[in-house]
Amino acid sequence: MPRPAARVLTLLDLLQSGGTRTVAELAERLGVDGRTVRRYVDQLIDLDVPVESVRGRYGGYRLGPGYRVPPLMFGDEEALAVLLGLVAGRRAGLTTAQRTANETAAAKIRRVLPRHLAGRLDALLESLSFTERAGEFASPDAEVLLTLADAVRHRRPVAVRYTDREERRSDRTLHPYGIVAHAGRWYVTGRDADRDEDRTLRLDRIADARVLPGSFAAPEGPDPADRVVTGFATAPYRYEVTLRVRATPEHIRAHLPATVATLEEHEPGWQRVEIRAEHLDWLPPVLAALDRPFAIDGPPELRTLTHDFAARLATYAGRTGPAVAEAPEPGT
Repeated sequence: MPRPAARVLTLLDLLQSGGTRTVAELAERLGVDGRTVRRYVDQLIDLDVPVESVRGRYGGYRLGPGYRVPPLMFGDEEALAVLLGLVAGRRAGLTTAQRTANETAAAKIRRVLPRHLAGRLDALLESLSFTERAGEFASPDAEVLLTLADAVRHRRPVAVRYTDREERRSDRTLHPYGIVAHAGRWYVTGRDADRDEDRTLRLDRIADARVLPGSFAAPEGPDPADRVVTGFATAPYRYEVTLRVRATPEHIRAHLPATVATLEEHEPGWQRVEIRAEHLDWLPPVLAALDRPFAIDGPPELRTLTHDFAARLATYAGRTGPAVAEAPEPGT
């Protein structure tokens, strides 16, 4: 049977999970009666843990707001989840420029882990690999990230100082709809009030963000993640590619994700595919990989590249025996 001290710590753990806990609920979880629960609460108060009593029909006990509880108690799975989240956050760029807060938080948790769990965690981290190198992407400024998150929640406009991909700086007023993490970077999507158009901005390119007076109405239409994905597919690049492909949307999406192409049913069995691209040389291999009938409506340059690619494939496929060894290496 658990000792009273263990039950007091269990009570603290329950209160740390948030919300108001009724006496009946706490008594059932601790295996004691209501009077004993009140005695355990008094012991926590004696230890300077600010437990508040909530009156009324749905009353009970809760921790005082803003209190930082010293003995954070994690189970094995909870500790593992937190540490993996910190590691993934470091890879995804969710840290300050020096990553100090991320590393010190991980160190504090690792320091108090039981030896057997620490060993298993080390084995797991050693076996993990990532498709992106740590620090490959610039990290957003923590204050900018928090300011924008608060503006999203309260529908407040913000003034931001932004540097675009051509290193041009500008001051903008943004009505932020949401914050989105995508492919290792963080973005904010919203309405550019000065240009009266929806925009998606990279957070690491925002040098300053300041909440402005006023508010704006919640937008209709796609959610922030969909807006970011669609924005990538429709960004103004050098070429506007239009295709017709006889395939299901699912088959096309396996090769041309929503960040690359937009789809629309052209006629039964055929999809109209639109792509914005700065270069076209990557598209012929993708069209070959689709392995479905297609028609290129434009641009003409893509037709030429695709014919050339098909001719090279036919040449390679026709070679046999020693002639294969004479084929030049790609890129030579």
